[in-house]
Amino acid sequence: MKRGKGFTLVELLVVMAILGILVAIAVPQLQKAPIRAKEATLREDLFTFRSCLDQYYADKGHYPDTLQTLVTDKYIRKIPIDPFTKSADTWQLVMEEPDSSDTASQSQDPPGIIDVKSGSKQPSLDGSLYNTW
Repeated sequence: MKRGKGFTLVELLVVMAILGILVAIAVPQLQKAPIRAKEATLREDLFTFRSCLDQYYADKGHYPDTLQTLVTDKYIRKIPIDPFTKSADTWQLVMEEPDSSDTASQSQDPPGIIDVKSGSKQPSLDGSLYNTW
C-alpha cells in the first residue's frame, strides 16, 4: 500500500491543542497591555511634575501656586493629560501647609503646590488607587 501525503487527524488535533493552550496563555496578558501602557505614562507624568516642582522651588525659593505657572515659566511645555481621566484639568494638587510660625511670609506668598496626583479613583493593576501614587 502506498501511504498518502498529508497529516493524520491525530496530528492535526495535537497541533490544534497546542495552539489553543498558547492562545489561552497569551490573551489575558495582551488584554492588560493597554492598561500597563497608561500606568507607565502616568508614572512618567508624575515623575516629571515632581521633578519640575523641585526645580521650580530650587530656582525661586517657593512652590508655584498653579500648574500653569510651570508652563509660563517654561519648566514644562504643557500640562500633560491624565491618561485615565483623559483631561489635563483633573490633576489633584497637594498644597503646602502654611507655616504658622512665620506670619509675615503667609501674607506674601500663597501656598504652593508640593505634589500632584491623578484625578482617577480607579484601582490599578496592583490594587492601589491611581490617586494615591
